[in-house]
Amino acid sequence: MSQKIQKEKGSLPQEGFVRLPQVLAVIPVSKTRFWQGIKDGRFPAPVKLGTRTSAWRVEDIRALIAKINAGELI
Repeated sequence: MSQKIQKEKGSLPQEGFVRLPQVLAVIPVSKTRFWQGIKDGRFPAPVKLGTRTSAWRVEDIRALIAKINAGELI
């Protein structure tokens, strides 16, 4: 994928956690490919907030976006 990821203004909060739909809104991959990327170590692992609740640190997602834009991933 050669196009740069353009995050929309306001699509990610400045800090905190985001759930999978918010992550996939800024990382253009399928849910299956994202989970496989976590398993392979290419994408950041989620933080368990509860027994059935996972979320990602915004700073981890921003770092992932930076790596993708630099051509290091995907």
